[in-house]
Amino acid sequence: MKATGIVRRIDDLGRIVIPKEIRRTMRIHEGDPLEIYTESNGTVIFKKYSPIGELGEFASQYAESLSKVAGIPACITDKDNIIAVSGIPKKELREKKVSGELERVMQSKTVFLASAGDKGLRVLDENDHYGADVVAPIIFEGDSIGSVLFLSGSERAGELESKLAQTAAGFLGRTME
Repeated sequence: MKATGIVRRIDDLGRIVIPKEIRRTMRIHEGDPLEIYTESNGTVIFKKYSPIGELGEFASQYAESLSKVAGIPACITDKDNIIAVSGIPKKELREKKVSGELERVMQSKTVFLASAGDKGLRVLDENDHYGADVVAPIIFEGDSIGSVLFLSGSERAGELESKLAQTAAGFLGRTME
């Protein structure tokens, strides 16, 4: 845990304001759910809640099936991080923060399909080695909670992979119910 040097008081309704700098850095937006953890020494920890993250092993198996069927590396993300990877070494992408570009596509709730000759949508901000040919947002209760994506590679993803990603995203969204 890292100390920030910021001190806030709790108001008479039990609320505390999370400073704007921390919200921006941690990508916490109005309405985002936070989990609260406590320790016996009095430590209170707030962690962004990820409904897709709850699927853990299931998401990994689903990504593996998608990658095998399509013959292209596949990933499943929540709003902030990549939670499942298949078709490439997992350590390169798993649990990494998604790019601002990918976050915007998820927020738009529309499917992204790269055009011919395009490098694809940047998956990570700090590493442009990975691009996504297809991104299908996972929608739950009207909100985008993650995405299913196929990475750019030697094989170009097309309309069929787009439909496959949309089907997977739809299924995952309904699984959350």
